[in-house]
Amino acid sequence: MAPALVRLVCVGSEGVSRMASNPIRSDQVGVTPQVAAEEELPPEATSAGRARALLRRALAGHEREDALDPAQLAMSEIVTNALVHAGTSMRLRILLAPQGLRVELADGSHRMPARRDFGPAAATGRGLLLVEELATRWGAYPVEEGKIVWFEFSEDEHLWDRLQHAGTADDDRGIVVVELPRMPLLMHHAWQEHATSLLRELLLVRLDAELSALEEHASASDALALLAEQVPAPDVGMDPDIVMSLTTEPAVPDPDLRLLVPRTSVPNFAALDVMLDEAIRLAEHGELLWPPTQPEIQAMRSWICEQVQSQAVGGQATAWASLSTAPPPEHGSPDLDWDDVTVRESPLAVLAADDANRILAVSRSTLDLLGYDDPAELVGHRLISVIPERFHQAHIAGFTLHLVNGRSPLIGRRVTVPALRRDGTEVEVGLRIDSHVLPQGRTLFTAEFLA
Repeated sequence: MAPALVRLVCVGSEGVSRMASNPIRSDQVGVTPQVAAEEELPPEATSAGRARALLRRALAGHEREDALDPAQLAMSEIVTNALVHAGTSMRLRILLAPQGLRVELADGSHRMPARRDFGPAAATGRGLLLVEELATRWGAYPVEEGKIVWFEFSEDEHLWDRLQHAGTADDDRGIVVVELPRMPLLMHHAWQEHATSLLRELLLVRLDAELSALEEHASASDALALLAEQVPAPDVGMDPDIVMSLTTEPAVPDPDLRLLVPRTSVPNFAALDVMLDEAIRLAEHGELLWPPTQPEIQAMRSWICEQVQSQAVGGQATAWASLSTAPPPEHGSPDLDWDDVTVRESPLAVLAADDANRILAVSRSTLDLLGYDDPAELVGHRLISVIPERFHQAHIAGFTLHLVNGRSPLIGRRVTVPALRRDGTEVEVGLRIDSHVLPQGRTLFTAEFLA
């Protein structure tokens, strides 16, 4: 296996994958990278020492010989990581340019490395943190045979983005570069947890009756894993004020995300789309016990899967466009066994909604606050109808995560938010949201608008 470089993928300190597209040719910058060493390494402990020896010989007399000590440490870490987590033969390649060193290690595992934070007493897990600390940059990307992990030492952080590396084109390597403009990062993060759990529930339902269930589940899970490895997950924490400040448009979409998909995995995105459609249908008919899936989540998933399949055959990228007028999702369970009188007749500004994100009841004070005359103008509509559009993605993601794993940074706490009135204007209100699990397993949400 002699891996060739595809376009660069940079993994930063938060594990955010990015591809540096359209690099300038080497003849445009007057620099030609040199393959100083390339060797096959066996899956043995001695390979780390062999790799360091190759690096010492390659850097002898080079302008970046000063980077030898930290580069050897970084080399030891990526080789050891491959031995532990891949256990396959490896292909090492060392490239040099004036004032620049790049090391690439290919192995036979498709599982991508991830930077993790471990406690001070942990015996493992610090390898990639060390590589990150030592090198100018590091990263990883998939290839048909597995993956390539790389690191760079250079006085110019973007030197290697401007070099045309030796190797064949993406298509010849079996890699599809998929553009996902305006990728909704918050919704994708919520969908990952939702989809993983939903697929597991579907597998349990299908296992006894369908022999193909395991194979189809593996295909869908492969597509889901590729996205999890390459799409950054926003970290907004649990502090309500920080959550509110970091989750508004236009900060939460990624304007130019690109995904590297092995051609062998392209059909798995169709399988993922089909299986989640089936799971949602079963849930809506009460055959699968799972919270309703928001229409934006469904639309985003179909958009991602369609983009992968379309661009794999030469189609043009289409940017994500949010939905704001979709009806609430269906739910196969009976209506909530709940008396709405306490909300309808409350002297306070109160609103109640169910776990399908549907408004169930509003008080007279709420109607007055939001500029409505008739409760029927809100009851039965989605909560999103009283939320400004720049908060829609955050609302859908937060709502989904709460139902899937109980994440609730805003539940039970007072926050100051803008509310959308009937005439399109906004009013800033204090808001307290509480969730109530009802005896039938459904969830009721109440929101009180505070002075």
